[in-house]
Amino acid sequence: MTLPTPRLVTVAHGTRHPEGNDVARMISAQAGRRLGGLPTISTYVELCEPSFGGVMASNEHPAVVVPLLLSTGHHVRHDLPSAAAGSLAPVRMARPLGPHPLLAEVMCRNLMAAGARRGDPVVMVAAGSNDPASTHDLAVAGAMLGKRWGAPVRVATVGGLGRRPVDVIAGARAHGRVVIAPYLLAPGHFEQRVRTIAAGLGVSVVGDIIGAHSLVADLVVRRYRALAADSLAA
Repeated sequence: MTLPTPRLVTVAHGTRHPEGNDVARMISAQAGRRLGGLPTISTYVELCEPSFGGVMASNEHPAVVVPLLLSTGHHVRHDLPSAAAGSLAPVRMARPLGPHPLLAEVMCRNLMAAGARRGDPVVMVAAGSNDPASTHDLAVAGAMLGKRWGAPVRVATVGGLGRRPVDVIAGARAHGRVVIAPYLLAPGHFEQRVRTIAAGLGVSVVGDIIGAHSLVADLVVRRYRALAADSLAA
């Protein structure tokens, strides 16, 4: 019996900023095209429709879910698996996008485009989480960025666990001009916070958010293919 090809379902956090939600849709569309026109649907944990929970509750087609999230946290460990359990058809859940070297590559390119120079001390600023697993993931992401950038990278978080940007930037300034790499997928509240903090501290070089970069779509495709192959072989 030929098993149906799983569709791709992405799930982003969701934001009140429409342009932030558009990033998830663009990433999903790129990934679908690279997968030969595979049907895809972009969903959100909150603040935007369609909700992941609602899509799963009515899902009647095998699916691979790729969280468009940059680290492990409460959503990844609890909310998403709970919602996926309500699906009427088999669902495979991929790991979140980060940490991954492709994301580090995008951040490096964004830093260079913003005017950073190789060797500049980098502070990678993330939204933050109260989940210790997220703290570990952010440390790994910072190490990946440092390896690609060729200089140490310090990690700061706007909220949750971790050190705040004002303290991390103060320490980094002893080693040269500080530049900021936002570890954020989409524009919205946290990007605005990062840029406000940077302006207040006199940091003039701030990379762009990761966004709907082609390498992010490549990563989604990798996540999908790894689990879709398992589903078809089951």
